[in-house]
Amino acid sequence: MKKSILEKIELEMAVLVRRVTSITSKNKIGNLDRSAYLLLHQLSVHGPLGVKTLAENLQLDTSTVSRQAAALEKKGYVYKVPDHVDRRAYFLQLTKSGTEDFNEYKKARLDRFEVLTEDWTDEEREQFGHLLKKFNKAILKK
Repeated sequence: MKKSILEKIELEMAVLVRRVTSITSKNKIGNLDRSAYLLLHQLSVHGPLGVKTLAENLQLDTSTVSRQAAALEKKGYVYKVPDHVDRRAYFLQLTKSGTEDFNEYKKARLDRFEVLTEDWTDEEREQFGHLLKKFNKAILKK
């Protein structure tokens, strides 16, 4: 692979991270930060999950997810459901308000990405999404 291609990727990633950080700090949507969004997304897609499963899915330490879950519970976005098999354990379940705020936040994010890619073809959007997913998977492997 040509060095110039890697240099372009490296520079564009640095610019992307700076811009995303800048945009999210200036244009915060609702009460959710990135970590809350990702945790609520997992619960929205998979239903009630335990902290250990959430930590594995998000590639985070269990204690980190526990702290995030406690903050979401305090905000009223999730509640604990006892595990009937292991009475010491529990699952996290989205509340109505958690579901509503998550859906509102997700819609705002999707609207923003629609505007940012409005002059792209569907094929370009598809390819970009595919390559981002492939890149994210590569990060986990290395």
